[in-house]
Amino acid sequence: MKHIGIIGSGIVAKTLAGGFLSRGYSVKVGSGTKEKLEPWKSELGKDLFIGTFAEAAAFGETLVLAVKGGAAKSVLASIPDEFLEGKVVIDTCNPIADQPPVDGVLRFFTGPNSSLLEELQAAAPKVRFVKAFSCIGAPHMVNPNFGGVRPTMFGCGDDADAKGAVERIVTQFGFDWADMGGAVSARAIEPLCILWCIPGLAKGSWNHAFKLLEK
Repeated sequence: MKHIGIIGSGIVAKTLAGGFLSRGYSVKVGSGTKEKLEPWKSELGKDLFIGTFAEAAAFGETLVLAVKGGAAKSVLASIPDEFLEGKVVIDTCNPIADQPPVDGVLRFFTGPNSSLLEELQAAAPKVRFVKAFSCIGAPHMVNPNFGGVRPTMFGCGDDADAKGAVERIVTQFGFDWADMGGAVSARAIEPLCILWCIPGLAKGSWNHAFKLLEK
């Protein structure tokens, strides 16, 4: 699956696009405003393709959803079903609410017994969603450097083959993969974003990652 379609035009989309390009993938990034992606070509290289959300989805064999959590469902709904059905979609989004954080603690628009991933899976049941890249900031998503220790990337999804494909990508990008189970496990994974952001929002410290220790 060497053709990657990235849906989004923020820092996560840009970082992951660079990661895929550096590993020999063909990448097309889609935005609601295609023109805003033009500067990315000079930064990421001439091999980067740009287009609309639908064009990026049509291009990719594997897709990355990297938009604001509150827009995720509407962005997916704007893409024709034939460009999505059966594909692996890496869901990097977190359900961060528009309200300000409290003492460095982000607010979510989902509750403890629900998750954005589950909402996306219910809205597009023929898509093979896998949650990944949601528990660490964009600067550390590719080639994370923590003194030789590989951080853990927590992921989940209902399709085993799709998770295997994402595991291979995550491993290439410098992480150890931790499969937490089905889509329901996103109820635990998505809040890791809240925990990861507390040191940054409260103390201005953003250089950290999670590591799962086993024996």
